[in-house]
Amino acid sequence: MITAALTADIIVLLHFAFILFVSVGGVLVLRWPRLAWLHLPCVAWGVLIEATGGICPLTPLEMRFRLAAGEPGYSGDFIDRYLLPIIYPSGLTRGVQIGLGIALLLFNLIIYAFAWNRRRKTLTQDAETRRK
Repeated sequence: MITAALTADIIVLLHFAFILFVSVGGVLVLRWPRLAWLHLPCVAWGVLIEATGGICPLTPLEMRFRLAAGEPGYSGDFIDRYLLPIIYPSGLTRGVQIGLGIALLLFNLIIYAFAWNRRRKTLTQDAETRRK
């Protein structure tokens, strides 16, 4: 049986992986275009959370498991020491949060514009090849 503390750590890893996917998953879309169907809703969620100051449901879930494990906070192991400051940075103000949301949106718009342009060129070249 998985302990509450281990479950909380797994949730943090999933949270980190989700943040990483939202942040740079657009690059994967360049290689696997169909991944956009998963990535775009994730980006929308990430931008929404940042823009509204909302809390990802993974955060309270993790805290519930930490409390169930009798842990008061984030101290002790690798996950607590290295991953949590990335996910929950100190000094995160509302302005910084909005800026992160805008940066996330712009970065992904650039990636998707590049992917769209590349896809369009490929389709155009294929159509010209078929005509010849």
